Amino acid sequence: MAIERLEIIRRERYEQGRAFAPGGAYERIDAIAHYAVDPAHPANRGIVDLDLAPRSGGKVQFRGDVTLLRPTTAGNRALIIEVPNRGNRILTRSFNRAPFDLVPTDAITPGDGFLMRHGWTLAWCGWQWDVPKPSPRMGLDAPRVPAAALDTDAPMQLRIQPDAARSSFPLTDHHVGSIGNHQPIAARDVDDAGARLLVRDHLHAPAREIPRARWRFAREDGGAPVADAEHVWLEGGFEPGLIYDVIYTPRECPVAGAGLLAVRDLAAFLRRDARSPLTGGIDHVIGEGISQCGRFLRTFLDLGLNADESGAPACDGLLVHIAGGRRGEFNHRYAQPSVQPTPSFGHRFPFTDAPQHDARTGLTAGLLDRQRAAGCVPKIVYTDTSAEYWRGDAALAHIRVDGSADVAPPPEVRRYLFACTQHSPGVLPFADVSMFGSHGSNVFNVVDYRPLFRAALANLLAWVRDGVEPPPSVFPRLADGTAATREQVSARLAAIPGLTLPDASRLPVLYPLDLGPDAARGIGRFPAQRAGDAYPAIVSAVDGDGNETGGVRMPDVSVPVATHTGFNVRHPDSGGAGQILEYVGLTLPFAPVESARAALGDPRASIAARYRDRAAYLDAVREAARALVQQRLLLDEDIETCVAIASERYDACMR
Repeated sequence: MAIERLEIIRRERYEQGRAFAPGGAYERIDAIAHYAVDPAHPANRGIVDLDLAPRSGGKVQFRGDVTLLRPTTAGNRALIIEVPNRGNRILTRSFNRAPFDLVPTDAITPGDGFLMRHGWTLAWCGWQWDVPKPSPRMGLDAPRVPAAALDTDAPMQLRIQPDAARSSFPLTDHHVGSIGNHQPIAARDVDDAGARLLVRDHLHAPAREIPRARWRFAREDGGAPVADAEHVWLEGGFEPGLIYDVIYTPRECPVAGAGLLAVRDLAAFLRRDARSPLTGGIDHVIGEGISQCGRFLRTFLDLGLNADESGAPACDGLLVHIAGGRRGEFNHRYAQPSVQPTPSFGHRFPFTDAPQHDARTGLTAGLLDRQRAAGCVPKIVYTDTSAEYWRGDAALAHIRVDGSADVAPPPEVRRYLFACTQHSPGVLPFADVSMFGSHGSNVFNVVDYRPLFRAALANLLAWVRDGVEPPPSVFPRLADGTAATREQVSARLAAIPGLTLPDASRLPVLYPLDLGPDAARGIGRFPAQRAGDAYPAIVSAVDGDGNETGGVRMPDVSVPVATHTGFNVRHPDSGGAGQILEYVGLTLPFAPVESARAALGDPRASIAARYRDRAAYLDAVREAARALVQQRLLLDEDIETCVAIASERYDACMR
């Protein structure tokens, strides 16, 4: 086993021994996993720079955080192992409908107890090298490659798009705002004459180079720049909405891909190793990752890492949520694991699981090719929201790269769009400033899709445990007219008063990228050069109310009181005119009564014209929920959860 030992640092009753009927009580275990891997082993050779890291006894050693929640009874004998999102344990937020908490904490809030009531064993594996330490967040002490061992040097690219004017920024990922706060990636030399700072007006605008004399590696202190290898300072300040790219060589070279091995090896250890605290209690393992971590799992599959060093499967199933068609910066030199929008290794072909030919690159490949060669292809359920489609990449996972036809998922895969949703579950009250600090032109999307996500997990477990296939995939298809271009959907939405539409020329898309001659070795040239025309960007078609037709609808979407989208345009005070915000959608309620609708000139019928009263509305929602249960897209226990969600949205829209 690649885990030499599991060092337990805390062991205690969870929630003071509270019993989650019928699942019983739980124990919490916090530990440090000590890994030792052979870089020459075929199962590890795909990890960039692992062979350059220092060794002890022929193996590269590293360590990472582990947290377990173990039922004190038999449970359901299934383990769900989460790839923590930016070091945060969010399983209970996703499945137990626990509240969102922007303050990092090691507390695991039980919410409504869904996972515990069903007897799941829960695990979290620290994998991300730049999670700040010490902190309650989970991370990995990745191996470092000495500068002298680097056979080819290369810079990295850090992208910044401010929402407000600032004179300096720390050298760390900023696209998730205050919830990121990762370790800064220090410059090797603050006086590096080869470092560059580029600026562009929007994603597709040409870059302008800012003279080196106007910026420096420094922080603002008392109104003046002070040399600091962990910050970048610009004379006159960074302007809201503009896109800046810092190109520089970092001080350190962590082996970012060690995090991929950590997840693989912990999953294998927990199920099969006699030293595991879960020994004898686990028959099935499901890996789960959300957003950044969904893209991590797509990278994991692309590298064929679900087969451990012994050739045995790490996970029986994977639940990959809101990853879209991308991978990420998880396995190249100077990788920034939290980066999402910067054109880099994670934006490249292939996108679909099954092989297809890409005339732009001349390649024929599929995401699962290496995994098929290695064996141990897991059962996979992909779930996405409308936001991943509107950012331009999700449909690439199921259409041909020339946009000509749909691509059917392989037999081991199911794929679902949660229609009319944004990246994170929507919440009330209505707000137009997000948890990331971004400001929308409309209020943010309030559709809470978590009941659908719970059903997806239950269906995946039944698939791997009992061989019961999940419901057929539901996603936008060209063949049945449920797919459309963003421009076509915008044209249909244009008649709705008060709904701010994006500038079509400034929407994000993926391009084939030339990352330089060493890209095959995980060493990139930045900024990457576009090497062909943009890939097609397809979204779900919409109905007369502006709501999507190409996905699974929550009951409060199929029985609507509002229009919900997967995009939201940047507010003018944030700059970046016409561009959309990452992650967030919008909700625009119907007029409460017909007189208000007529005064607005709104083509959408009012709420009062659709439903006799609140009770009639909720009756219709309950019937819509029952229909989803019949399709096995919703759990019977969540019918009344959906009614409660809908009642809150109805009341908010009728005010």
